[in-house]
Amino acid sequence: MALSDNLKTLSMGFLGPQAELLQLALTRAGYPVATDGVFGRETFLALEAFQSDYGLRADGIAGPRTWRALLPFLTGYIRYSVKPGDTLWKLSWMYNTTLDAIITANPDVDPDALRIGQVLTIPLGFDVVPVTIRFTSTVLALCVDGLSKRYPFISTGWAGTSVMGRRLHLLTMGIGRTTVFYNASHHANEWITTPLVMRFLEDYAAAFASGGAIFGQSARELFRTATLSLMPMVNPDGVDLVTGELNSGPYYEQAVTYADNYPDIRFPLGWKANINGVDLNLQYPAGWEKARENKFAQGFTKPAPRDYVGTAPLSQPESRAVYDHTRSNDFSLTVSFHTQGKVIYWKYLDFEPKNSYEIAQKFSAVSGYAVEETPYASGFAGYKDWFISAYNKPGYTIEAGEGVAPLPMAQLPAIYRDCLGILVIGLNPEVSG
Repeated sequence: MALSDNLKTLSMGFLGPQAELLQLALTRAGYPVATDGVFGRETFLALEAFQSDYGLRADGIAGPRTWRALLPFLTGYIRYSVKPGDTLWKLSWMYNTTLDAIITANPDVDPDALRIGQVLTIPLGFDVVPVTIRFTSTVLALCVDGLSKRYPFISTGWAGTSVMGRRLHLLTMGIGRTTVFYNASHHANEWITTPLVMRFLEDYAAAFASGGAIFGQSARELFRTATLSLMPMVNPDGVDLVTGELNSGPYYEQAVTYADNYPDIRFPLGWKANINGVDLNLQYPAGWEKARENKFAQGFTKPAPRDYVGTAPLSQPESRAVYDHTRSNDFSLTVSFHTQGKVIYWKYLDFEPKNSYEIAQKFSAVSGYAVEETPYASGFAGYKDWFISAYNKPGYTIEAGEGVAPLPMAQLPAIYRDCLGILVIGLNPEVSG
C-alpha cells in the first residue's frame, strides 16, 4: 500500500488530524498556514496556490494527485533522477539541503561519478518528525518512511498488526551487543510519547551522521556499543480513536458502546485501551490474576475505555506482539514511556535486578523525575512488571509530563528536554555519571 493511500480527499470544512497534515505539508512547501486542523479559507487559498504552482488542477481539494505532490513535504525527501550536468552540490542548492545530508541518504553513490538516470534520495531542508500536530498511525508511517530513507542505517519492520490491521512499527539503530527496547503509546491517550521517542530517534540519527554528540555522548560510540529497538506506537487503533483519526465505522461504534457503560470517563479523550476495550498494559503475565481482582473491584469487569484486563493475559494482538518481540530478543534493559506525573517506576514486587535502582537514580538526576515504587493497585500485569520478573533485568516505566492525558503538544518540548537524558543513558548506563 502506498503511503498516500491512507490520506483522505479533503475539502473546505473538513476538521481533524488529516487537515493538520495538509496544513503541515503546505507550510513546509512554502505556503504557510496555521496547523489547527480546520480546513478553512486560509488553507483553501494556500492549497490553490500550491496546486497552481505544481501544475495541478487548482480546485482547493486535496485529492490523490495533490497528496502525491505533497507527500515529500511529509516524508522529508524526494526521489530524483540524475540529469546531465547534475552534481550533488548543485542538487543540495536546488533543494535547500546539505551535501552531507545527500551523501548520508545515498551511501552507495560515488559523488564524483554520478550516472545519468541514477535515482537519488534527496532529503529536504526540514526535520521529518513534526512537533506541532496530533500523532496518528498515518503520521507515524510517514515518519518511519522518511527517517529510514534519510538515514539508511535505521532498519525498519513491524512486530505484528493491531486489531484493525495497523502495523506495529519497529525501528532499529545501532550495532552494539548491548540491546535495549524502548516502547511508547501502550495507552491511547498517552500518544504524545510517540513523537517523544521519534524525535529522539531523528536527533540521534542526525548526530550519528554528522559525527556529533547527543546529550554529551558520542552518537557514533553509542551506535557502536548499543542496539536500540524501538516500538513507537504499541496501540495505533486506540491512538487514532483519541486523536480523531478514527471517527466512524464499526470499530468506532463498538468503542462508543463500550464508553457508554462508563459515562464518567471522557470519550474519546479518556480512552486508554485498545479498540477492543482492553488495557494493553494490564495484559502481561505478571500477576495478571491480581490485576484482574483489583480492576474488577473498581468496576472494570468488561470492555472499557481503560483498566479492563481482558479475558486472559496476552489475549490482544498488540500485547502479544510486544511479548513475542521481547521473547525473540535478549534485551539488557527496557523503558516504557507513559504519561503523566514526572515519575520513574523501577521495581516489581520484591524483584530488584542488578543495577536497576542505580540506573533509575541516573535517570532521575538528568530528568528531575522522582524514583518511586509502583502503587500496589497499579502494580501488576504491566510490561515492566513482566520484563523484570521474567528476565531479572532493569525495566522502567517513565511517566512523562504532568496534567491530564492527553497532554497537549505544547508540553512536548519540556517533556523532550526532561527525557532526553533518560533516552541516551538507557543506551549505555555504565558510562554515564
